[in-house]
Amino acid sequence: MTDTQSEAARHLATARSDAAKGPPGQTARSIRKVGVIGAGTMGAGIAMAMSNAGLSVTLVETTEQALTRGIGMIRASYDASSAKGRLTAADVDERMARIVGRTDMESFHDADLIVEAAFEDMNVKLEIFRRLDAIAPAGAILATNTSRLDVNEIARATSRPQSVVGMHFFSPAQVMKLLEVVRGTATDPAVLATVLALAKQIGKQPVLVGVCDGFVGNRMVSHYTREAQFLVEEGASPGQVDGALERFGMAMGPLRMQDMAGLDISWAARKRAAPSRPENVRYCKIADTICESGMFGQKSGAGFYRYEPGSRKPLADPRVESIAVACAAEAGIRRRAISDEEIVERTIFALVNEAANILADGIAQRGSDIDVIYVDGYGFPAARGGPLFYADEVGLAKVAERIEAFRAEQGILWTPAPLLLELARSGKCLSNYV
Repeated sequence: MTDTQSEAARHLATARSDAAKGPPGQTARSIRKVGVIGAGTMGAGIAMAMSNAGLSVTLVETTEQALTRGIGMIRASYDASSAKGRLTAADVDERMARIVGRTDMESFHDADLIVEAAFEDMNVKLEIFRRLDAIAPAGAILATNTSRLDVNEIARATSRPQSVVGMHFFSPAQVMKLLEVVRGTATDPAVLATVLALAKQIGKQPVLVGVCDGFVGNRMVSHYTREAQFLVEEGASPGQVDGALERFGMAMGPLRMQDMAGLDISWAARKRAAPSRPENVRYCKIADTICESGMFGQKSGAGFYRYEPGSRKPLADPRVESIAVACAAEAGIRRRAISDEEIVERTIFALVNEAANILADGIAQRGSDIDVIYVDGYGFPAARGGPLFYADEVGLAKVAERIEAFRAEQGILWTPAPLLLELARSGKCLSNYV
């Protein structure tokens, strides 16, 4: 009861409870009928999460072929659960019956909530929300599942920005606990209260976050994966980077995680950001070069690793080593032996440093919310309490000292967060910062 793991468990229990609280004085509306746009992996998973909770779902796709594929994906997932004894045949039939497929958005005329889970492209989403604005009932909540796009811009495509909110599910949506509830500048507090209550109804752990590129989780993970790729460029193998972090306790290393998610997703985000990227800031081209070779991770059979047909087991790929060597030579980097300790410090402290910036920016309400996001959404070890609880245990003064050292070695990307330095000087903590 007095060791760090026990303290971490108690910290997370309180943090989850705090994160799920809605705005004071607001009453959640009743949600009975849900529309979902997009029957791909995310849309199908969201439809299942809603149906699993007893809600009626209308799932819309653009073509009959795409709709049939999505409904088939849902049926296959339920059948797999039935084969493992997790659901009865009657359970499967009931859940499937609650999901109705359509190819027209006019089917949303009586929906209480509509969740858009279309391709991660702003123009696509803006067009969808313009159409929803003309179709959806006056009191409907319009949600986007975007993982990093500007929810405020999406809301402005409608005549009712107060009804627009982000609902960032994590894949697979029917399994993963975390739901980032993204508050736009115009989002009605009653809408937030409703979505937070619905999250609990469908078995999710909600965390309220603000609008910025990547919100909380993906804004932080960009720094984490950046360091992972820098380490590969500097001499570590993908297997060493992932292995060090998995031994630290992460459910999956960052490069395996990217392969599973699809390297093309983050590649698209980097291409969007390219025009504003400063030329004097270090940039690693390994992931871009992998994608340019048609290697997008597990779905293409190769990414940072190669995969045998039908297998998810990551295997070392000499092509990636060759790409890393070439990128290092082009960047003038002399490759070297790298310790597991350096791998853990550079990746985890990069998370912590950006978390402090997020808190200072007001994107997260409290430090403990960030710990919930990383434990429930990104596989951070619960026994360590989350990245901020872990940093507090290490000691913020030591974390700040290491970040200063990395800045001297690596440059501007390691500029210490002012809030982190302030808390380190005053002997305060990040995980209980409000």
